[in-house]
Amino acid sequence: MRIEAGLAAKKRLIEKALDCLLQRDDGPLFRAMRYAVFPGGKRFRPLLVLSSGVCFGVSPPLLLPFACALELIHSYSLVHDDLPSMDNDDFRRGKPSLHRAFGENLAILAGDGLLTLAFEAMAGAPVPRDKIRLQQEAIRMVSRNAGVDGMVGGQALDITLKPKGLTRAKIEDLIHKKTGALILAAVEVGALLGNSRAAERQAIRDFGKSVGLAFQVRDDLLDARQKKKAGVPDRPDYVAFAGAARAEKRLESLIRKAIVSLAGFGRRADELRHHALSLLELEPEADHA
Repeated sequence: MRIEAGLAAKKRLIEKALDCLLQRDDGPLFRAMRYAVFPGGKRFRPLLVLSSGVCFGVSPPLLLPFACALELIHSYSLVHDDLPSMDNDDFRRGKPSLHRAFGENLAILAGDGLLTLAFEAMAGAPVPRDKIRLQQEAIRMVSRNAGVDGMVGGQALDITLKPKGLTRAKIEDLIHKKTGALILAAVEVGALLGNSRAAERQAIRDFGKSVGLAFQVRDDLLDARQKKKAGVPDRPDYVAFAGAARAEKRLESLIRKAIVSLAGFGRRADELRHHALSLLELEPEADHA
């Protein structure tokens, strides 16, 4: 209960900060951007940012711009992923997808706006003078994980790789980039701004990699349980590749690995452990993106 109450308080901070970022004006572009962000899902990525900060003694005010940035980048990726030229999804989080509600042209621009606003937020973070170098490194790291070496590169693999001939190495590389890269960035921000030691940063990276892969394996399992094919036809899917039983075993092994990587942090990592263990819940949800 203590952990859940702390996370609920953190989520309220995130919602308030996102609301402030997206209140610039009431024109159609910002209305579309707000539509993409609110109401949100569980805010898994920004919560990871703040929970990682607990491990390294970084206060929420310093981390909130980065937490919001990760959520804005995630939201932009969902907007573009739903477009007719990509997955052509008509609904997102129980309501019409953005291009259905506002038109394809405004949806593209709203996605672009969310992406660029994310970097404006990180660049404007209230960082003390002695941490400006760390801020710059964090922005570079997020850029790398969101771009061609991370999420965008993973999306490209998702639309070019075919299920036939897939290997575990190939599908897990795709997942590490498409889904895992932003999750890895979320936990690594706290380590960076907390000026972590090399061993600590490696441990938090190991945690992020395991959780990032586990998140997508669980997502595919949930889609399969809802008898809905994950993604679109001819797209790689972990359950279709490995089968449900092997996918569940892989999910469990990844969560064990994630928990082990946090051993050196003691109670400071309780929230991160909670996030990881929550991925073992496989009850169908209205939205698990």
